[in-house]
Amino acid sequence: MAAALFLLLVPPVGLLAALAFLARPRAARIPLKGRHVFITGGSSGIGLAMATAAAREGARVSILARNLARLEEARAAIQRDSGRDDVGVHAADVRDAGAVARALREAGPVDVLVCNHGVFVPQELERQDIDEIKWMVDINLMGTFHLIKAALPAMKARTRETRLPGSVAIMSSQAGQVGIYGYTAYSASKFALRGLGEALQHEVVADNIHVSLIFPPDTETPGFEEEHKRRPELTNILAGSSGGMKADDVANKALDGIKSAKFIVPCNFEGAMLAVATAGLSPQSSPLLAFIEVIGAGLMRFAALCFQWNWFSTIESYYAKNKKSE
Repeated sequence: MAAALFLLLVPPVGLLAALAFLARPRAARIPLKGRHVFITGGSSGIGLAMATAAAREGARVSILARNLARLEEARAAIQRDSGRDDVGVHAADVRDAGAVARALREAGPVDVLVCNHGVFVPQELERQDIDEIKWMVDINLMGTFHLIKAALPAMKARTRETRLPGSVAIMSSQAGQVGIYGYTAYSASKFALRGLGEALQHEVVADNIHVSLIFPPDTETPGFEEEHKRRPELTNILAGSSGGMKADDVANKALDGIKSAKFIVPCNFEGAMLAVATAGLSPQSSPLLAFIEVIGAGLMRFAALCFQWNWFSTIESYYAKNKKSE
């Protein structure tokens, strides 16, 4: 209602003009060719797909993961697919701040940092072991802090030297946009990345560094099937059990968002709708996308309430049915 009233008072052309003035940070293009792209979780899945695509575009790529043998296999695959022989590999656990700092020193100054690492074990909070919860938080959240903190000083110097914009990209999840049954710990670790990204963008905008938050749906990665085996039955009912996106498709969407310096990077239609529904106070550099967010806010809130009604009704029916069978 408020959006409709606003449109009656402010013609769309005038609104677009206002949003063009308000949109921040300013729109930018982040080139990859001839630049250093550092990707964690780069030995498989989305990380490997992103590294391969970036190398094909002419970037010097470095990848980090825990297993050196798998990193070497990934390096060979990237070299074969891109024709580049300057792929760097770094074995480290992102939970170890010292090891992360050493890896970044060895790799050299980074232009585009992609924090792609992450783990996911679905379980109701009451049933999940606290050590497993801490493990997810330490990798998904603290690992990201370790990487960004270690990379930033050299990144800032690099943007001053090259006069080209840099990027810090953070791989979240659609579970970092909306919480759902069985994802309590995982969603908490991914929701936190949004707060990190929003505040960080304020801190680095003066250094010509852009932050991108990427929100993929379920993706066909090596751990995808195992994750689904652990899902509570009710989670499968609510979230569905269909296959996810291909890692290559997510990688392409992610790289396009990074190169466009988008703060929010959805990977499919549902993700784009979630981006509008959860825009809130997040940065927006595109006047057109800002226009869609302003116009769509009320409608998406109504749609969100419909989804929540369906989810809560399903949960109530599930527990009522189980009580009868006891």
